[in-house]
Amino acid sequence: MTKPKRHVAILGSTGSIGTQTIDVIKANPERFVVEVLVANNNAELLIQQAVDTRPNVVVICNEDRYEQVFSALDPLGIKVYAGAKAVASVVQMDSIDIVLTAMVGYSGLLPTIKAIEAGKTIALANKETLVVAGELITKLAAHKGINIFPVDSEHSAIFQCLIGEFHNPIEKIILTASGGPFRGKSSEFLATVTKEQALKHPNWSMGAKITIDSATLMNKGLEVIEAKWLFGVQADQIEVVVHPQSIIHSLVQFEDGSIKAQLGLPDMRLPIQYALGYPDRLKSDFPRFDFTQYPSLTFEQPDLKTFRNLQLAFEALSQGGNMPCIINAANEVAVDAFLQDTIGFLEISDVIEACMQKVSYLANPTYDDYVQTDAETRRIAQSRIKNHV
Repeated sequence: MTKPKRHVAILGSTGSIGTQTIDVIKANPERFVVEVLVANNNAELLIQQAVDTRPNVVVICNEDRYEQVFSALDPLGIKVYAGAKAVASVVQMDSIDIVLTAMVGYSGLLPTIKAIEAGKTIALANKETLVVAGELITKLAAHKGINIFPVDSEHSAIFQCLIGEFHNPIEKIILTASGGPFRGKSSEFLATVTKEQALKHPNWSMGAKITIDSATLMNKGLEVIEAKWLFGVQADQIEVVVHPQSIIHSLVQFEDGSIKAQLGLPDMRLPIQYALGYPDRLKSDFPRFDFTQYPSLTFEQPDLKTFRNLQLAFEALSQGGNMPCIINAANEVAVDAFLQDTIGFLEISDVIEACMQKVSYLANPTYDDYVQTDAETRRIAQSRIKNHV
């Protein structure tokens, strides 16, 4: 029996995850249709994608690029909108079955909330949504009875390990980390690294922000917080292990001591396809893992003293409330400053720690509180950077 096609909205279509999602959809035309494309600023690529996939609607967040996109796509009968409010509105369209959220950072929060409120299945590649407002998002999803399928390779791995095990309590989740380009380096070395060095990830091809987060281990810290909300575990049930080969994507340990792992070559198309097609595993031509090519898989403890961001993320998770929202906003500002050569690599952690100490702490934040916390944190972070940390 032929299954109906799933109509997909891709938020962040011009980024690394978005472009690979389009690749997956084009490889499975009998299963998926692009219904909506949303991009922040890259009008040229958005236009090219829309011409190629013929969605019903496109949204360009940067309103200054609206005329360019409209004039190119309106003759094709594609509806064009602009601005953040348009994104939050479009995700509620009746014709959408699944919303893949891959917008960078805090900007993905409101559209995800609106999509859940409209009863849409979520394929989540925007980890910051659960970092900032995990309790709010998971309660809303439970209330609406909708699924959130993880797209991050680590969380997809955990999800895959849990299939058929949902009745069995988790003893521990083990998130693997590549260690980034500076694994094993000292603080003295890190004090002088450049953005060019930091942007060279050994295993994955990603956008600039997430690549820097990987180099500082903040990406793993955000994944720790995300894991708590996706899988209903506590901070002391989450462990991070550095695994430089990035073949084992993550593991789950159960109460009997047994551990399940998901393995594969580093390729984001696999978790994207799994999230879009669940519960089916769709046939693919992705490269296959060969054990003989990897005779040694190694593991080591992360260096929390040198890479302080991971430790700060665990502390934020333990404190709860709006503290994860604070570290996320501070990190976004600090990474942007590093990419603009305004601060050094190690000063990213200094900015985050200062904001954790200075921003007003709230134990039980509402959505409006998250908005205010994000704004307050950004002001304090920018002020500290301006005053040279």
